[in-house]
Amino acid sequence: MAAQKRWVKCQGKRPIQTNGRSASTTKPATWTTISQVATSTAGDGYGYMLGGGIGCIDLDHCIYADGTLTALAVSILAACPDTYVEVSASGAGLHIFGMISECPGWKRSGVEVYSRERFIRMTGQRFERPGRGPAPILLANLDELAAQLCEGRMMRE
Repeated sequence: MAAQKRWVKCQGKRPIQTNGRSASTTKPATWTTISQVATSTAGDGYGYMLGGGIGCIDLDHCIYADGTLTALAVSILAACPDTYVEVSASGAGLHIFGMISECPGWKRSGVEVYSRERFIRMTGQRFERPGRGPAPILLANLDELAAQLCEGRMMRE
């Protein structure tokens, strides 16, 4: 991800360019490199524009106040290959990043799957999987997991 020119700053959940103007999920000219994002003072955070084979499975409200996970999050992480996972900006969700073939976005019951034309605010706070330590800094193929979620197979568990 770091090598890609798909980075933006953000103000809240809104993507912005390093000059503070709006960034667009469909206009690559409004994206930049991670090094330019790191030196910009615009906004209050940074994020990534999904696409080009990189997607995200977004688990909303899956971390309880005591740090334990919902049963669905445990099930999804158990089926997930080693890949980069970080805690969301709210502190109550997870973003699972990986290689996902581009397809329409999908959302149901606090689980979202996106692989194109979508902005994800990032935190850099790697999730520590119980018994496995911090998530690795690599991207695994998540096509099968995304398909299971979108087809509702994991949602019934």
